[in-house]
Amino acid sequence: MSGTYPAPRQLWPMLDAAEALAAGQDWDAAIAAYERILAQAPQDAYTLVQLSYVHSLAGHYRQAQRRALQAAASGVSDPALLLELLPRLRTFNQVQSMLACIQRLLPMSRMPIPLLLGVAAQLSYANLPERAIGFLDEARRADPDYPPTLLARGQVLTYLGRFDEAAADVARALHRAPEIAQGYWLQAWLGKQTPERNHVQAIRRELARPGRRPEDVALLGFALHKELDDLGRYDEAWEALRIGCSAKRSRLAYEPARMQSLFAALERFEPGVAPTVQADPGRVPVFIVGMHRSGTTLLEQLLHGHGEVQGLGELYDFTSAMRHLADHHCRGVVDATIVERAAARDLGEAGRLYLDSVAWRLGPRRWFTDKLPSNFLNIGFIAHALPQARILHMVRDPVETCFSNLRELFSEANPYSYDPLELADYHRWHDRLMARWMERFPGRILQVEYARLVREPETEMRRVAAFCGLDFRPGMLSPDAARGVVTASAVQVRGGIQARDRPKWAPYAQWLAPMIERLRAP
Repeated sequence: MSGTYPAPRQLWPMLDAAEALAAGQDWDAAIAAYERILAQAPQDAYTLVQLSYVHSLAGHYRQAQRRALQAAASGVSDPALLLELLPRLRTFNQVQSMLACIQRLLPMSRMPIPLLLGVAAQLSYANLPERAIGFLDEARRADPDYPPTLLARGQVLTYLGRFDEAAADVARALHRAPEIAQGYWLQAWLGKQTPERNHVQAIRRELARPGRRPEDVALLGFALHKELDDLGRYDEAWEALRIGCSAKRSRLAYEPARMQSLFAALERFEPGVAPTVQADPGRVPVFIVGMHRSGTTLLEQLLHGHGEVQGLGELYDFTSAMRHLADHHCRGVVDATIVERAAARDLGEAGRLYLDSVAWRLGPRRWFTDKLPSNFLNIGFIAHALPQARILHMVRDPVETCFSNLRELFSEANPYSYDPLELADYHRWHDRLMARWMERFPGRILQVEYARLVREPETEMRRVAAFCGLDFRPGMLSPDAARGVVTASAVQVRGGIQARDRPKWAPYAQWLAPMIERLRAP
């Protein structure tokens, strides 16, 4: 490693030693070693970033965040180091600090393409696709045919609803680099395939390419499933989905027993401390929760049509607030340690941290939506932390919901969604937990049925508006097509309100039978 650090040369031997301790997962010794380096170079950004990583791995949320913010405040401008720091800052939802670092890199014309792509990725993850596209446009100007730029731009254009441009970029990328699996996955979801125009043979060819990584097999399997499903070739489509799910599941560390234990801990949760901190009552967060693929994006789009509601998309700010409150870093939205520590903490402080965290996103509107579906896990905390919050729980037919999850390739989230029985179990735990929340917090949660929303949108949106303390407005019946949508539903939601006569899962009923049986078990 020596010779690669963007740090004073005299520190390299000490950095080598600290890195070796971290590689051996001796977190306490690694932290002590990095602290000794900081004693000699207190503002060394490289050391601060590495120390932030190690504190995260050790589970120390507040120290990890503090060191990342110190690195950002150091004025660091080294591109390679910023490519490490920016995702660190986003991990803690310190988006304003991230934006300040990005500002120091301008003008875009001076930024190398890898840095432009890295910045765009972090902006997109932070629900800022309108800003991300500018960096991708610059990268495309610098090299119009670089496939990673074209694919990244195609993804963000999809979020922005600019589907024709996205399809053109993806096609151009695949023409230059037909071996890139991500391109086929993006291409499949950008339009409906026809017998005359599809990419089935190309995808099969790429699946047969020797040496394919599981990640590539997953992308290609899901792409092939989508195209064959469009063509009505359901036997083949199911086999493609099975291949894709199996490849993705093989790369994920998911323990159903541990997840079931977490649900049980959440059901038992009772705060041991009455909240003393009160978050700004002038802001009314509307949390839209439920299973993924249950219609949360559609509901947010409709609410955003009300002139007094600002849709913010999927935010992890409440998750960050709870991690800060518990001083614990974990994978996923919540874990058993956070549940245990939260009982002895002032949950009102989490509410204050949350509203402070999202304040920079808010305009003059009093109401705003946070539509992270998995916030259903946090309801026991939200109800105490934010007394003024409204909680909308989207409910969709369990089989439709689970099948829609099964055929959606998420990033590293939702590891339960690639095995039909694991998915069914998770859905059952979700239902049981939501029943517990409804019992615990009467009047705080409104159930919104997807089937009624798409068939009787005005009736349902009048009910939603009244629950949120709003008057009904006709704009709530028309999804905002111009608004960026950074979710898996970016394409579907712009098709407007659609009610199906036949469920999407119906052609797959024979293969889904075990899952359906598990879902319907008493």
